[in-house]
Amino acid sequence: MGSDVTSFASLAPIFPEMAIAIGAVVLLLAGVIINKERSVGISYAAIVLLLVVAAMTVFQGQDGILFNGTFIADGFSRYMKALVLGGSAFALMLALPNAVEQGVHKFEYAVLVLLATLGMMMMVSANDLMTLYVGLELQSLALYVVAAIKRDDSRATEAGLKYFVLGALASGMLLYGASFIYGFTGTTNLPAILAQVTAEDRSIGLIFGLVFLLAGVAFKISAVPFHMWTPDVYEGAPTPVTALFATAPKVAAMALLVRLVSNTFAPIAHDWQQILIFLSIASMVLAAFAAIGQKSIKRLIAYSSIGHVGFALVGLSAANQGGVEGVAIYMAIYVTMTVGLFACLLSLRTEAGEIETIEDFAGVAQTRPFVAAIMAVVMFSLIGMPPLAGFFAKWHVFLAAIDAHLYLLAVIGVLASAVSAFYYLRIVKLMYFDEPRQTFAAVPNELGIIMAISGFLLVTYYFTVGGPLASVAHMAAGSLF
Repeated sequence: MGSDVTSFASLAPIFPEMAIAIGAVVLLLAGVIINKERSVGISYAAIVLLLVVAAMTVFQGQDGILFNGTFIADGFSRYMKALVLGGSAFALMLALPNAVEQGVHKFEYAVLVLLATLGMMMMVSANDLMTLYVGLELQSLALYVVAAIKRDDSRATEAGLKYFVLGALASGMLLYGASFIYGFTGTTNLPAILAQVTAEDRSIGLIFGLVFLLAGVAFKISAVPFHMWTPDVYEGAPTPVTALFATAPKVAAMALLVRLVSNTFAPIAHDWQQILIFLSIASMVLAAFAAIGQKSIKRLIAYSSIGHVGFALVGLSAANQGGVEGVAIYMAIYVTMTVGLFACLLSLRTEAGEIETIEDFAGVAQTRPFVAAIMAVVMFSLIGMPPLAGFFAKWHVFLAAIDAHLYLLAVIGVLASAVSAFYYLRIVKLMYFDEPRQTFAAVPNELGIIMAISGFLLVTYYFTVGGPLASVAHMAAGSLF
């Protein structure tokens, strides 16, 4: 009996994952037994579960390596898991007010989000190529279904199909790369691969495998040129689903990328640095110019998210601890900005439904001043204007690049930010200087609260959460080095 207790206690590092897995199964059974088409209670229970597990991860999280070295819990994984759980919880909250119209009112939606979140947590804690792949597929399979959950909508079905086909291709590339790495190192365990990888004696086969592995992960973070699916899926999927895609999976895939390059393949930094610099520049520049011609707000957000992945990769390209800190801070602020942006978007509803084009923002400030104010704050933060949180996000990653003597990369990043200001400011101009064209429905309370929290954090970042977040990110990055 004593040994059973001891062995159960030794599983403490994986308690958060166990809680999500058990919770998902319990809620699935509850949904089937209740058998209600609209199961709001299941969604609320899932949100509470995600927030409780996030608190558990932060405050009671334990370090440890489990299951023959395939699973690792450390400061970095706890930090990123908290962001993933928070992102998923807020994405579920955003779906509550207009769930029926968006097609996400069925209880399966919340269960699928929980299962996708479990996959993301496995990705963040992957210490082996096999765990990495299992986590990635668990996340992807749930998200393929979620993208097409609005079955009677042809656009949503098309989005789900595109995501599935391209996602399968990316998974194949990732597996192909992993098999190369296994072939040339004889192991799938990340620390064991690290022990075999040396800067002097690196084989061309290993580099080949690394390229394919990074291509697979680049698809998941939608970095250019693996971004093709993003605008179509963002536009076609229901808006709360798009909010989910834009937050938690991005954080999980970025965490996975950070662990791979900053830790496992650190000795051959010169090789992967070139790949990341290319991905970063391509993402920032393409997103800055491609977004200018967009008329659909969700396609604009898609290109915006591609651009922000490029900015985060600036920090990672630095190949130093400061860069990883910058990425950790950037992802936290990016999730806050994105949640606020989608709360504003979902709260602007007309009799015809949700707004779809950028022109629909005309005159919002006259009819919905609070929403317009928060939207303006988010837009200025996305540009990176001081003293808003978005400025400090970019400050950290550009500083890391300059410390690593990547001056040209930092300059291109700043210029891309300047170009992107055009389409962000255009929305502010429409809201404040154009005449209203339509009347909007009342703002649901849940969305009002989310907007207020997001706006407060973005405006007061330097005075409130900035210091603590930087110190936590410093400790998280330190656990990798």
